[in-house]
Amino acid sequence: MGAFINIGNAGFQSALNGEYIDKSGLIRLVNRTLFTERRYGCVTRSRRFGKTMAAKMLCAYYDQSCNSRQLFAGLEIASDPSFEKHLNKYPVIFLDISDFVTRFENKDIVSEMDTRLREDVNMAYPDVEQKDGDDLMDYLFRIVAAKQQQFIFIIDEWDSICREYSSDTQAMDHFVNWLRRMFKGGLSATVFAGVYMTGILPIKKYNTQSALNNFVEYSMVEPMNMGPYFGFTKNDVQALATEHGMDYAELEKWYDGYQIGDETSMFNPNSVMMATSSGRCRSYWASTGAFEAVANYIKMNYEGLKDDIIRMLAGGRCKVDPTGFGNDMFDIRSKDDVLTVLIHLGYLSYDWRKDECYIPNREVAGEMVNAVKANNWKPVVDALAASEQLLQATLEGDEQAVVQAVEAVHDESTSILSYNNENSLACVLSIAYYYARNNYVMHRELASGKGFADMVLIPRKNVDLPAIVLELKCNKDADAAIDQIHRKQYPAKIQQYTGNLLLVGISYDRNSKQHSCRIEHF
Repeated sequence: MGAFINIGNAGFQSALNGEYIDKSGLIRLVNRTLFTERRYGCVTRSRRFGKTMAAKMLCAYYDQSCNSRQLFAGLEIASDPSFEKHLNKYPVIFLDISDFVTRFENKDIVSEMDTRLREDVNMAYPDVEQKDGDDLMDYLFRIVAAKQQQFIFIIDEWDSICREYSSDTQAMDHFVNWLRRMFKGGLSATVFAGVYMTGILPIKKYNTQSALNNFVEYSMVEPMNMGPYFGFTKNDVQALATEHGMDYAELEKWYDGYQIGDETSMFNPNSVMMATSSGRCRSYWASTGAFEAVANYIKMNYEGLKDDIIRMLAGGRCKVDPTGFGNDMFDIRSKDDVLTVLIHLGYLSYDWRKDECYIPNREVAGEMVNAVKANNWKPVVDALAASEQLLQATLEGDEQAVVQAVEAVHDESTSILSYNNENSLACVLSIAYYYARNNYVMHRELASGKGFADMVLIPRKNVDLPAIVLELKCNKDADAAIDQIHRKQYPAKIQQYTGNLLLVGISYDRNSKQHSCRIEHF
């Protein structure tokens, strides 16, 4: 067993000793690519989404220096036809780039990496001569020629150097050239049966081309067939909730909401495991350490980025084109670039069918609110702070207090969002009722009765509060809003969720700049 070659299966064994959610089906997908043109894969996920766990699992499966049959017994991959064909059949090199970034910050990281890898491989193959001037690729080629056996190369945190050094630094140039030498040259297909890289960012682009355009990329934007292995599925979390006696609906509220390819309900795995272990749902997101970068990106406010962030905090979605992003955290040129990097970092989810992004869940929403506060967006911060009082006034039927609260949000928000129609009013009110998300699921334009209710707040499971139907009007009084709720029979469908209803009509007169409110118990 070496430091980099044939490291064994101890890492995966440790995972199995704890509470392991079976993601071994990923091995089947990787097996299909071995010895093909698709043997080079780069799988990028957000922090705490199981990248290193997957890498350790692949090491345990392919590594010829150990016997991992019992580790995989009973797991999904064990019943796959390819299981026996590739089990523990290859020399495996495992490289965690972040270790070198940490240890050799002021040295030539790439030279240190290549030298130490060669030294370690030489200890495993002392009978194969290493000639003066050989780099790692030269030496691996000699080994394959002598032993007639190709390598599996697994790289974790491949983009660590890219995230630490801007694109114009010597370290970046050396690193990209090393990657090309290893995986794009004429010797690569002879030396490697498969290459699996994992990180946060997809492979950096130069102009419009990837630096390694022979790699198949699986990302938070385009996971292809690997979507189910990027996080926890609904079934995974339901099983964990049952085992730990936790409320699944609460876990869903906090950690669900990621759409990854065709998987429309994906959970942050680290946060779910932390919550089930501690028995408490709260934010575990701060441990990812990316907050400062996110706050800085938001501060840029490209092309109305601030407005988009506010809309998403209000539960809305924003259009995004991720295709122009150069996969470089230092080279941000547009609003689309900011939104795309936030998708890769896990702060936003991406709906590829509509090219839209949104805040996935309560945990991430809390971190986005912190970023807004860090940027001192006073109007929004004040609206969020007042949202608890607004909800309480609504529940108590205090119409005047609701009017005062809405007017305050209106006055503070007109510089951020246009306030000329009911849609803008709904967006601002969604921010004002932000606190309600703790106990309610908020719906905009909910189909109900004979039309669409502007806003509906449905109590979450085990919450003893009335549902709230809000109808919004511009240049009509609040009585007209209440009348529309009755006329279009909005309560009919909503009563399927709850027996108690509050009907709330809120209006805004553009000429007088005044609001009015009517609240009715139904």
